[in-house]
Amino acid sequence: MEFIPVLLKEMEKENVTTREMLSRIPDTIYDWQPHPKSMTVRSLATHLAELPSWVDMVLNTDGLDFATMPYNPPVVNHTADILNIYDKSYEAGHSALAKADPAILEKTWTLSNGDKVLAADNKLETLRMVYCQIVHHRAQMGVFLRLNNVPIPPSYGPSADEGSL
Repeated sequence: MEFIPVLLKEMEKENVTTREMLSRIPDTIYDWQPHPKSMTVRSLATHLAELPSWVDMVLNTDGLDFATMPYNPPVVNHTADILNIYDKSYEAGHSALAKADPAILEKTWTLSNGDKVLAADNKLETLRMVYCQIVHHRAQMGVFLRLNNVPIPPSYGPSADEGSL
């Protein structure tokens, strides 16, 4: 089975829902968080917007060490900025995947924090984890929006806000 066409199709389908979810964030709630241990809307939106670029990173590196590459996200205050970050991130990930040699999917990619290995999987498995992270954080954003009375877009069928089948 050729995995790259399948991964591309999945990425394209998830793109529609993820971009729509991000587009619904009101500029007025970026500092809101549902619990002190939760991310703010700003942090969650930025992370979700940047995740598609991880496809490019996974395909073109051997791993990521948080100890040597600290995360410094851009500070955003407007949904237009989040969508700009997301569009660039999606394009980078999609383009890298479209050009990828299928053999690269068998190579190991390691996520670590200094000497602590957090994950060491082949690149195919890692890409699936990236996709799962996108869906996971998109669902979190849906809860954040719901708690702020923002209508939720449909994902895999209609939402309570978009009508029934």
